[in-house]
Amino acid sequence: MEFLGTTQTASYCGPKKSYLFPEPVCTSTTQDSYQSYYLPGYRYLNSWKPSLFYRVSAVPTNSNEQGNMRICAPLRPPTILPSVRSALYARYSPRDWYQANTVQYKGSESCRHWAGRLNDDSLRLMQDKDQLTHQTQDNTGRSLGQRLSDIDFWRSELTYELDRLLTEIRALETAKRRLECAADEAQRPLKVALECLYNREKRMGIDLVHDDVEKNLIQEVDSFKSCQERMRKLAERIDQQLGINRDAQHALERDLSDKNSAHFIDEKCYNLRNTSDSISFYHGVEKIDGTVSVPETWAKFSDDNIRHSQNARANSIKLREETENTLENVSEEMWKQFTDTNLAFTNRIAETADTKNKLQTHLAKTLQEIFQTENTIMLLERAIMAKECPLKVAQTRLEGRTRRPNVELCRDIPQFKLVNEVFTIDDTLQTLKLRLREAQDTLQLLVLNKARLEHDLSVKANSLFIDKKCMDMRKTFPSTPRLIGYT
Repeated sequence: MEFLGTTQTASYCGPKKSYLFPEPVCTSTTQDSYQSYYLPGYRYLNSWKPSLFYRVSAVPTNSNEQGNMRICAPLRPPTILPSVRSALYARYSPRDWYQANTVQYKGSESCRHWAGRLNDDSLRLMQDKDQLTHQTQDNTGRSLGQRLSDIDFWRSELTYELDRLLTEIRALETAKRRLECAADEAQRPLKVALECLYNREKRMGIDLVHDDVEKNLIQEVDSFKSCQERMRKLAERIDQQLGINRDAQHALERDLSDKNSAHFIDEKCYNLRNTSDSISFYHGVEKIDGTVSVPETWAKFSDDNIRHSQNARANSIKLREETENTLENVSEEMWKQFTDTNLAFTNRIAETADTKNKLQTHLAKTLQEIFQTENTIMLLERAIMAKECPLKVAQTRLEGRTRRPNVELCRDIPQFKLVNEVFTIDDTLQTLKLRLREAQDTLQLLVLNKARLEHDLSVKANSLFIDKKCMDMRKTFPSTPRLIGYT
């Protein structure tokens, strides 16, 4: 078997002497007709040359060169020399070369396919885990937000209950002070009643009788002492209830303080983000369970504190109502007894005293009516001033709408509303001004009536000076506000 020709990538291609072609005689025609061309990356291409080389070399140039044609231009290369035959037997066939390349292509494609699948699966895995992480973090954030809402709810409930409890404590303390003040205030009319009894023992002759005045004075002394005893016992009960209320207050304040601390911590945790500076690793913290309650017991604890406070407030309210009733009853009883005693003293007062009392009553009512009328006048003036701005607004809107262009000057619903508004406000102003004039006229009549009543009272006071001598000591009896504990 003979091998004809070689590939240009064979290991024996190069500057070595070629065994595939005979050595051509270098002629000027050969050198001028063919120049070696080197492609990039392939330096030695003179080991294989196209048939043009042989054709050019085979053309004789003159008669002297025809004798050498047989040497310079052979038609085919000679057989491979024996020295390179053993090397050629170790080469692969083109089929093996193509199969090796195909296997290499398939292996490369398989690796690339596997790498592509791995990359895609890795991207999907990263996306899934990233989505799972974000979802878990969002769920945790929502849970913290819900927890903050629960803490805010219980904080508001505790704050509301604490405020109501503190208000109730202050009201109960006020009720206690009122009881104490009322008991102290009852001491003064008691001394007056005893002094009146002692003074009546100085009566002489037939005047030393056990009359209605003396009976009422004795009953007044017993009534005042009984009222003082009732108020002191009720004040002791209130003092005990105040202790219970303060215990409930301390429980609420402690619970509220814990809620505030927990809210601060949870809010700080809720506001943490992946870009926060204060985040760090705390390995093993998830294994620590220092909790002492569950949501049910946590809510029940605050609910129990609130219920305890509500029960304390309910008892306090009952005591305050009882205090109010007691003070009112005591005041009414004392006033009734005081009135009965005074009536016994004033049985012989002439018709002038009755007239004077009526005049005083009318004067008090007149003063009250004057005060109310002045307030009414002030309110009417404010109402008139308050209607001016809406009138200005309505008129300004109407004036502004008159500048609408062309067909936009439409008598639409806003136009009707604005016109109606202006007429309504103007009618309101006229009505208020008319009522203001009437109130001012009424005030003038009341002032004139007050002046006449005060003049009549000054006349009657001079007439009753002697009749009220015996009543001088009883004029210092406490008023109703003082008898119910207000100072």
